[in-house]
Amino acid sequence: MSIYREYDIRGVFGDELNADRIKKLGFVLGKEIGAGKAVVIGYDARTHSPQLFDWLASGFNHAKVKPLDIGMCPTPVSYFAGFCDFDGLKPDFSVMITGSHNPPEYNGFKITVGNAPFFGEQIYELGRKIEACSENIPDNSGATWINALQRYVNYLSEQFAALRGLKTPLAFDIGNGVAAIALKPVLENLGIKAKLLFEEPDGTFPNHHPDPSEEENLELLKKEMKKGAQRYGFAFDGDADRIAMLSAKNNFKGDILSIFLARYIKNPIVIGEVKCSQVMYDEINKFGKAIMYKTGHSNLKVKIKETNASFAAEVSGHLFFNDRYFGYDDAIYAALRLIELVKAGFDFDGEAAKLPKVYSTDELKIKTTEEEKFKIIERLKAALRNPSVALPKIREIIEIDGVRVIFENGWGLVRASNTTPVLVTRFEATSEKDLDEIQASLTALLERCK
Repeated sequence: MSIYREYDIRGVFGDELNADRIKKLGFVLGKEIGAGKAVVIGYDARTHSPQLFDWLASGFNHAKVKPLDIGMCPTPVSYFAGFCDFDGLKPDFSVMITGSHNPPEYNGFKITVGNAPFFGEQIYELGRKIEACSENIPDNSGATWINALQRYVNYLSEQFAALRGLKTPLAFDIGNGVAAIALKPVLENLGIKAKLLFEEPDGTFPNHHPDPSEEENLELLKKEMKKGAQRYGFAFDGDADRIAMLSAKNNFKGDILSIFLARYIKNPIVIGEVKCSQVMYDEINKFGKAIMYKTGHSNLKVKIKETNASFAAEVSGHLFFNDRYFGYDDAIYAALRLIELVKAGFDFDGEAAKLPKVYSTDELKIKTTEEEKFKIIERLKAALRNPSVALPKIREIIEIDGVRVIFENGWGLVRASNTTPVLVTRFEATSEKDLDEIQASLTALLERCK
């Protein structure tokens, strides 16, 4: 059951992800959705993705569900297909075969039903049914081809036609993921000249790991920008639903980019996760409305629909646009929205320098067990009511997702990861001294709760 996660299904190919289990995944999910329905199936650059496609399609065919093959593509293309009509054929749900930014031996499945995320208890219940299934499913990977990728490229080319004539030099690090399959033809259609690094899809990721939230994976992009004098650089993860944006001076995280993007939306409503900087909430609340919510792409998509927010953001680079778009995380679309700001003359470095100065840590992960991680959070909540260690003055305790403790001069977050057996912490303060004090005291209290 460990492969059935909060937001997706993920495991090692050939071991956890084997022919019997993946055929049953297609069969059980297909029976749940209903015979006669149509499912979009796309896959990323990993070497075993085509084999997983065949097994999955066999399961769907056995359940009398029609598989629609969209081939190798970014995850956002899979989402986009759900909003399209292909000559009278409209998909009912989608499965994207992707390991995202995990090591090459991993792969996985992201599911949407009726353009809504399929997650949490839905995945856990699906997993229980798959593991109990005794159906003997024959090989039958037949599928109907639909060109969702070309439809997506045409759509973005039309939506961003105003970018034609952009002169600012740009660089993109594809990381041997699948972003360039869609991004390159859009840039060509718009006449945007850009340097693309590692654009060939290669599931062994020979140049660097495709995770733009890790600074070490951006080094080659930084070197190219310095050598090629590109003013801005963008990096993508393996399936192109997360983005990083760089200048010569800054690596702009998702929460800071949200401040800049929100300024170009009338009366914006922006959803941030609990890891976002307080600066983001304070700045956006000056001219719009910022809402704090749970971490996780599925959680944020649901919250966008609930609040009709303009967009949502995670620090890690998931950006979800509901303004002028469909409310899901799409790093290629996000790059184009940011390039709109570039063309408008927005000074990213200058505007970043005007923001209140804060000091923060990256995400710090503490190993624990699946059984203990949520219990520790509950013990921490109780301990904060009567702390056994000296803490700075507490202004507020937010329990939306784990515990975010707001102090006079900063905050600290402790939450249980929904996908791995770790506790995730992050700290921010208005001075290095306050940061050290907040981190040390809250960590000391956490240690007593383990």
